[in-house]
Amino acid sequence: MSHAAKKTVSLFYDVMSPYAWIAFEFLCRARNKWNINLALKPIWLAAIVKASGNMPPVPNKKAYSRKDLSRLSTFYSIPINQPANLHEVLMVKGSLSAQRLLTSVQMTQSDMTEHLSRELWMRVYNRDQDISKNESLLEALRSLGVPEDRAKGLVESINDSKVKEKLKEVTNEALSYGAFGAPMIIARDENNEEHFLFGSDRMELLASILGEKYEGPLLQYAVTKL
Repeated sequence: MSHAAKKTVSLFYDVMSPYAWIAFEFLCRARNKWNINLALKPIWLAAIVKASGNMPPVPNKKAYSRKDLSRLSTFYSIPINQPANLHEVLMVKGSLSAQRLLTSVQMTQSDMTEHLSRELWMRVYNRDQDISKNESLLEALRSLGVPEDRAKGLVESINDSKVKEKLKEVTNEALSYGAFGAPMIIARDENNEEHFLFGSDRMELLASILGEKYEGPLLQYAVTKL
């Protein structure tokens, strides 16, 4: 690893996206090998989709995604299981409350953002559990050992105007780069030039931009495994 100043990689993500989970886990692993600072940036994917005009996937793409995610789950050793009622999870329940909670945590206790993000993905895309209700969010925080009073305060904060505005701000930041979905990555190279990458399948290109060596899924650094 180089001793040069660390380069910044910003991940804009929503826990509604299983592909964002893949990018998230890979980048968390890559911190152990690459000379980077990883900035986690929760966004609200529904607003990105609406603002960009990116419509939900057509039936053929949905069928492909199931197979694709199964392969990627094995390749990256990430325990992705599709919810029984994916339409309800995506189109009815959504992720607004979860993303506001992540935003609140990022604003007040940023060292917990990674752990909470992972737990929310595990709930929705591994255990088929709810992440839209306040009690569900409390359960997620409790599972991380957050004291009850602190957990309740964090869940209550999702209605705070400052938290709402911060999520809008970061979502608009993503849109200003041309976002149309998630995950979205902004990487700054050694010349401080910004590079916009979309999706979880651009990691070889990302490595090249950063002057790093791509060495596969880095399973030796995996936190969540099959």
